[in-house]
Amino acid sequence: MHLCLASLNKSRLITACLAVFLSLLVTGCMKVGPDYQPPKSQVPASWQESSDPALQKKPADLTRWWTVFNDPELTSLIKRSDSGNLDLKSAMSRVKEARAYLGVVLGQELPSVDAPASALRQQYSENDLSQSGLLGNNISLGLSASWEIDLFGRVRRQVEAAQADYQASQEDRAGVMVTLYAQVAQTYLVVRTLQARISATSENIESQKGVLKLTQSRFKWGLATDLDVSQAQTVLGSSQAELPPIKSNLNQAMNTLALLLGLPPNSLAPELMRTQPIPVPPAEVAVGVPADLLRQRPDIRRSERQLAAATARIGVATADLYPRFNLIGSLGTAAMTGGDLFSGGSTFFSIGPTMSWNLFAGGSIRSQIKVRDAQTEQALLSYESTVLTALKEAEDAMVAFEQEKLRQQYLKTTVAASRRSLKLAIRLYKEGLQDFQRVLDAQRNLFDYDNALAASRGQTAINLVNIYQALGGGWDPAAKREAPPNNALETALR
Repeated sequence: MHLCLASLNKSRLITACLAVFLSLLVTGCMKVGPDYQPPKSQVPASWQESSDPALQKKPADLTRWWTVFNDPELTSLIKRSDSGNLDLKSAMSRVKEARAYLGVVLGQELPSVDAPASALRQQYSENDLSQSGLLGNNISLGLSASWEIDLFGRVRRQVEAAQADYQASQEDRAGVMVTLYAQVAQTYLVVRTLQARISATSENIESQKGVLKLTQSRFKWGLATDLDVSQAQTVLGSSQAELPPIKSNLNQAMNTLALLLGLPPNSLAPELMRTQPIPVPPAEVAVGVPADLLRQRPDIRRSERQLAAATARIGVATADLYPRFNLIGSLGTAAMTGGDLFSGGSTFFSIGPTMSWNLFAGGSIRSQIKVRDAQTEQALLSYESTVLTALKEAEDAMVAFEQEKLRQQYLKTTVAASRRSLKLAIRLYKEGLQDFQRVLDAQRNLFDYDNALAASRGQTAINLVNIYQALGGGWDPAAKREAPPNNALETALR
């Protein structure tokens, strides 16, 4: 249905336009569809699983969590990844895309103005009784405008959805940062752990070479058997065979680190090849309380914004049940010749409201509302699932950190005992009080436990990184962000 008042006289036209604007003032704040209400999540008051006194429940500053390791190289790598990582650049591009689309939606709040112009020479049909074969010119120049009067909030709900999508894209970028910084730290710790394992393996190899020389010397003087020599060579060869795969893994870890920084393979080898100790976690780690996750975890924040966007789109769909009003107008000049184009008699104008109302659509509008309702329900369920997943990841990370620390203590005791056992076994073997098998067993045990201890030290540090990642560390939620534009004029002026 279309209603056009262009044919009314001037006074009645002005009266009609005033009536439309008064209607806009009275009902302009009306928005159909549900208003968004942030979800209320039930989270425990404290962490359930961890009993480690090192994990303090006091508020945690997670903005630059990697500084707790006091490792300048790690800090440098994370800083460089912030400007070089391609995934982070892609996430920033998605933020720009969402902001640009928000500008597209906001543009619907302002009138659309066109400037049509034409210069035509026309030959009418001889069989057209009204024109009877007339040949002539038609020159016109003017402006036309249209403006949707958003009586039922369709455009405003679209703006709400686009603003929430833009904010969700910002949270997505923060989530990429959290993951990136954790991956850089984890990979760096793998590098230092592999270097520690190489050092431990090399030390054991040197020790085993000494034992081989001992057995060869004793065999030469008839104090040992050829079997002793062969077994010593077997243990040494087995240990030496462990080095190549560890070195290969080290090279792969360095290449992975380079990739995270947006660099070609082997770019970081010169600065990382010099062996450094595995960074040691601090004696105390502040982890806050579970409720902090709702504020700190970007994936939870993104999921909440997606829920807000889905809620707003219910209103967009609901607005299609109501009539849509537009204020249209045109002003211009038209004439047969260029000389008459700007004369008083060549001016034309039209102004007035139009209305369109889809009275029957076969139930598709209400079905579309049901679609948006279901999508909002899914968004709410996704939010609740994200919260539960975050709680699980944090609890798991804390338990893993606690248990690996305990394992590391046991391994330290075991390694110290294995060193003493090897020394005693070698001394007793030299004195002829024990056979060589005890030496072989002690060598194998020390080799295994030395490697396990190095790996455990690295895993303890990695597990702490996992805690920080699970808590959403690596950015400041309170930091000022670029706010989305609130109106079309603000967007147009940018």
